[in-house]
Amino acid sequence: MEQLIPEEVLTNATVIENLVAVAKDAALQHGVLMRIQEAPNSSEVRSNNTFTNNFFPLPVPEALYNQALSLQKHFNTLVDRISQDSEFLKEALASTIEVDDFTSRLFKIHQQVLEEGRSSSITMGLNRSDYMMDQRDDGPVLKQIEINTIAASFGGLSTHTPEVHRKTLHLVGRFKESQRILDNNVAAGLAGGLAKAWELYGSEKAVVMFLVEDKQRNIFDQRCVEYELWKRNVPTTRKRFDVVYKTGSLDQDKKLFVDGLEVAVVYFRNGYMPDQYVSEQSWETRLMMERSKAVKCPDISTHLTGTKKVQQVLAKPGVVERFFPEQPEVAQQIRATFAGLYTLDQGPEGDKAEAMALAEPERFVLKPQREGGGGNNIYGKDIVEVLQGLKGSTGRMAYILMDKIQPVPSKNYLLRRDNPVKMSNCLSELGVYGAYVRHGKDMVMNQCVGHLLRTKSNEDTDGGVAAGVAVLDNPVLF
Repeated sequence: MEQLIPEEVLTNATVIENLVAVAKDAALQHGVLMRIQEAPNSSEVRSNNTFTNNFFPLPVPEALYNQALSLQKHFNTLVDRISQDSEFLKEALASTIEVDDFTSRLFKIHQQVLEEGRSSSITMGLNRSDYMMDQRDDGPVLKQIEINTIAASFGGLSTHTPEVHRKTLHLVGRFKESQRILDNNVAAGLAGGLAKAWELYGSEKAVVMFLVEDKQRNIFDQRCVEYELWKRNVPTTRKRFDVVYKTGSLDQDKKLFVDGLEVAVVYFRNGYMPDQYVSEQSWETRLMMERSKAVKCPDISTHLTGTKKVQQVLAKPGVVERFFPEQPEVAQQIRATFAGLYTLDQGPEGDKAEAMALAEPERFVLKPQREGGGGNNIYGKDIVEVLQGLKGSTGRMAYILMDKIQPVPSKNYLLRRDNPVKMSNCLSELGVYGAYVRHGKDMVMNQCVGHLLRTKSNEDTDGGVAAGVAVLDNPVLF
């Protein structure tokens, strides 16, 4: 990996002290912030507001960056086609819904919607495909970690991180490098997808409803998208599950009304983890929204398409090809990014994968049907502990096994709240955002809308920016 900043700069204590001040101020100035954990629903300006970035951007091979961006429209198409294939989803998730209650409950809503018939002819997705650069003898290759089909975050803050690193590079005299940092207006691209769905819905008075969490630490990221919608004269509202339950209803045409407002688009920034469904009322609310005429971003079938089990099934021979029967080259390009993925279903195949993981746990990641950035993935000796604890039961079917990607670390300073500033060996993850809208059978929008780069110390196995482990970063292409 190319080293962007000379060693004498990285080890100069006076320079680092100045960089701390500049990086903090630049993050505050440009809004690269999260609310603090102690006050997640307050935006009062305080000295200990959370900011999360690093001093210097990451050198990224231009060919791999371009590869990731060029694939995103194909991944959008793949997600959309899977979401329409109810038989495939049923077969792919059959074992998972036996043992994973959360996925099972989502699937029951999916089935009910199918039985009643979909109320909206408009489908949309705001996806993010995440990758690492796996180091091989002949150089790095792009390998997919996962694809996020619900509440793919940090597109808003990523819009503003370039300016932070331009300032830190200026401070250390790296002017040419600062000009190589890419502009990245993800917020506008995401808002463009939402605005298109709103336009197709056909009512200027109807709103885009952000379904938000009770604790809204990441509100600034969401506001970036919301303000872009306002530029397009698209009205918005922000509601929690409990408010939608108390004030929401469907009329005779299945139009969704919440707090007296007709909802054109439900933008889920909540509802992707079991603990976000705090009561049966939350599940009833999800069902009501799914049954409605409002466009869902995403709808329940698209949500299920993003499960780890579907990711594992796609890696089986012939499965991706099933969705691109007339474009084998596209299927090949997608498949080239897959790491090794293995079933843990009951039977010889699952037994073989379990034996591999127990014999060499450091080679693998054990993934439940949850968000990886929330600290849910399992590594190393913990894999052995979990699998041995599930011996003889069907519980292992709630997981998949994946080869652990091995990127080359780079040196940097991570700036995180309540953490000492020190040089770390860092690993980075590249995310690529896509936006698509389909009206009936016509794909009226399919775009790649930008990137996200997150970096963390190689001492940290799992956890994202919201968990306080990773920081926001920028790529510099070489």
